[in-house]
Amino acid sequence: MSASERETRPQSQYSSPRSPSPSPSSVSMSVLLASCAAASAVSTPPREPSAVATAQATAAARELERQRDAA
Repeated sequence: MSASERETRPQSQYSSPRSPSPSPSSVSMSVLLASCAAASAVSTPPREPSAVATAQATAAARELERQRDAA
């Protein structure tokens, strides 16, 4: 393609089509906060159970076992 052909062609043939992106004002604060909370929940690994929760689960398991033995 010669330089004269490039000069006569419209510029729009060379530009890539872009999808319209939302403007910052079109996203509500509640949607933004919800997306941040969701991203945080997905990317944060689960915590180790606390000693209190472990003790409560153990006590509940023992109580359940005691009830089964009594029956």
